[in-house]
Order: sequence, then C-alpha cells, then structure tokens
Amino acid sequence: MEIPDNLRCLFSARVIEERDSYILEIPDREIETGNLQEGEKYRVALLGTAPTSTEDSTQRRAVEGPEPPVEEGENRTVDIEGIGEQGDGIARVERGYVIIVPETEKGERVTIEITDVKETVGFGEVVEREDYYL
Repeated sequence: MEIPDNLRCLFSARVIEERDSYILEIPDREIETGNLQEGEKYRVALLGTAPTSTEDSTQRRAVEGPEPPVEEGENRTVDIEGIGEQGDGIARVERGYVIIVPETEKGERVTIEITDVKETVGFGEVVEREDYYL
C-alpha cells in the first residue's frame, strides 16, 4: 500500500460502539506533538484488523505504522514551521513526522543533523543556517 506524504499521523485504535454511532480514540501524543489540532476536521482511513500471531515482522510493522522517515546521523534541510511550548523550533518532514530543533525561529530554514529518533518525533541540531526567505 502506498502512503501519501501528507499523512498527518498513523496509529492503531479500537472502534467503539456508542448508541447510534462509533468512536475512534486518538492518542494524546498526536495532539501533544502537533500532528493534530483539537476541534479540527480530518479525513480518516481505516485499515483491517491486525494479522494473527503467525505474522512476520514486516506485516507487524505495517500494522504498527511505518518506520520514522529519518535516521540518526542523517542531515536534512528543513523549514521551522512553529515554536513548541518549550521554545524549540518544530519542523515536519514526510507524513507529518515532527522534528524538534532547539535554538531556531519560526520561518527559518536550517540544515540539521538528526540526533535522536523516536516513533512519533525526532530531534535535530543545527548544522547550517540559510538566509531568511520570508
């Protein structure tokens, strides 16, 4: 299955029946990392039930979600789209994956080295600053 680059987030959840409708719970981390905003409308795609215990690791990873689109030690040029609650810059790469970049400002374009990669967020340090282009 091909996953579009503008995918905001990917997670597993149960669909819960409540009266005449169904509820899909979104994990807190998707709001906390800035992938989604409370009160906004989003398109949702639902995939089938997870494979059985005889699945291989590739199938299991597809159900859990794709690997982060960056690796530690990788250099990337990114645009700082916003500033987080602790004052660090926030950039997004493929599939809306968030990278936190300290000591940057909104609107800045920087080349960073990825220093740490987690499932839903990565961290980078500035290697080079580009001229402002706003």
